[in-house]
Amino acid sequence: MRKSFGAKSWLYPMPVLIVAAYDADGRPNAMNAAWGGIFTDDHIGICISEGHKTTKNILATKAFTVSMATVEQLTACDYVGIVSGNKEADKFAKAGFTAIRSDVVNAPIINELPFTLECEMVSYDEDSNHLVGRIVNISADERILTDGKIDYRKLRPVTYDPINHHYIELGEVVGNAFSDGNRLK
Repeated sequence: MRKSFGAKSWLYPMPVLIVAAYDADGRPNAMNAAWGGIFTDDHIGICISEGHKTTKNILATKAFTVSMATVEQLTACDYVGIVSGNKEADKFAKAGFTAIRSDVVNAPIINELPFTLECEMVSYDEDSNHLVGRIVNISADERILTDGKIDYRKLRPVTYDPINHHYIELGEVVGNAFSDGNRLK
């Protein structure tokens, strides 16, 4: 038997995305966003309201970065989600984050988060709060690479459980994409 919960914003796994942009003075700001993902080969979509300081910065600079929250930086990643940059001017620094400027877009790369999508803003819809960015580059710290590829076991990204409000570390490999289904052919 199944239990009905009605219409909810529940989906597993939900990535924990840390979105960052510069303000008019070149100061970085970041926020935690759970409603986002890849929807074409080189585009990402994220739902963030226009009231966020980071959203205002993106609309002004037309650029942003997206990093995965990690187990190692979980407290800082949660902090940037519960504290508003509109109220706390030093939010980025208080989180313990430092930044370098992306070489390809006018946006900060958070040094403490080793995997980053560097994006140009394509569009923002105020009615749906849907931000679309074109991924110009992906950069990764060499410490999370194995044989030149990103290794999720070294990255240790977390996902968000929207029902219980937990962060969950990704687990073990359980299969092979584009391969295991061949057994049913």
